[in-house]
Amino acid sequence: MSTFFVNGPSSFALRGRAYPAEDLEPVAPGGARCRRPLAALVLLLLALAAWQFGGAAWIHAKAALAQRLIASSWEGTKKDGARRPWPWADTRPLARLTVPSRGISLYVLEGTSGRSLAFGPGHVDGTALPGSAGNSVIVAHKDTHFAFLRNLREDEEIDVEDARGRLTRYRVREVAVVDKGATRLLDPADSPQLTLITCWPFDGVRPGTAQRYVVIADRA
Repeated sequence: MSTFFVNGPSSFALRGRAYPAEDLEPVAPGGARCRRPLAALVLLLLALAAWQFGGAAWIHAKAALAQRLIASSWEGTKKDGARRPWPWADTRPLARLTVPSRGISLYVLEGTSGRSLAFGPGHVDGTALPGSAGNSVIVAHKDTHFAFLRNLREDEEIDVEDARGRLTRYRVREVAVVDKGATRLLDPADSPQLTLITCWPFDGVRPGTAQRYVVIADRA
């Protein structure tokens, strides 16, 4: 049988042989070593979550700030012609879109480039101007400016003000989910029509989805 006894404050003995006490490595209690990597993993996940939420908050803040700058530009446009919302902008406001029942007020920008859509809904080139005769097509991101479309229902009203201050009221006729290749959405219309398009599903995480959420409204 092995014999173990303390031979003094600075040594211990095993089977009669003395060893320095500092050679006896202390054992970490109850799996403390295993908990250290777990704590590091938790901190990493929390940091990633904060980064993701911070990025989403920045997108929404940028969209809201841009609409304020565009609002100022819009008032100037109605007075004395087209104005850029900021000196380096490559777009300008074409119309103001409001949904009274939803408390929505947005400024529609010229063009649908990625830069324009970061700041507001964009008018598709080649379609009728908002508020004029024909099919006016407007697109925007599903998680910012057109997030409200998911709650819009048939017979709700949409108002469009053009750069001359003329107001056109539309009433929602159809709400549908279609394939992104459905070019009929861009077809001309015999009467004034408003077509609003965003990506679908609204809760999707991946960009570039294969389907589109569409709201079609006719002049009331």
